[in-house]
Amino acid sequence: MNVRSAAAAFGLAAAVLGAPAAAGPTDAPPCSAPEYRQFDFWLGDWDAYDADAPNTPAARVLIEAILNGCAVQETYTGVNGTVGESFSIYDASRRVWHQTWVTNRGQLLVLEGEFSEGRVTLRATETTAAGPVLWRGVWIPQKGGVRETAETSADGGKTWKPRFDMIFRRHGNASSRTPSRPSP
Repeated sequence: MNVRSAAAAFGLAAAVLGAPAAAGPTDAPPCSAPEYRQFDFWLGDWDAYDADAPNTPAARVLIEAILNGCAVQETYTGVNGTVGESFSIYDASRRVWHQTWVTNRGQLLVLEGEFSEGRVTLRATETTAAGPVLWRGVWIPQKGGVRETAETSADGGKTWKPRFDMIFRRHGNASSRTPSRPSP
């Protein structure tokens, strides 16, 4: 293989493997589209409460923008010992939100959905010993916080049962402002 052929082959391999191209003056920074900001209402340091026990904290939850604003990381520490983390990202190629949730109890949920009418709705199918369980989670910004609800269905979506209803309030009654997200 001569030098010219080797250089062409290297250039093709770099393009296929995703080597960064030189940014042109009109190239937008990664993750700068408005869709990537749709979940920003959830960013912050929160105390989470069960809706039926609004004066007793159920968890401390930290939601941060990471990876230059391309993803949202959740760190959940429940008073019952449950610890979980999620990573959420807007998948621009498919125009969906994607979240992966894992816990210290071995739970894994891979959710996908959309932002519509001011809320994020994500769905998943959990594999259990009793069969598949459908999940539907909704995050809704509210004055002074966020409400997250989840429903599950063990019969393919014919009937739904509430799984949880959480209210997020700023930790320590801090200012209700949403923390700024790093610029991409």
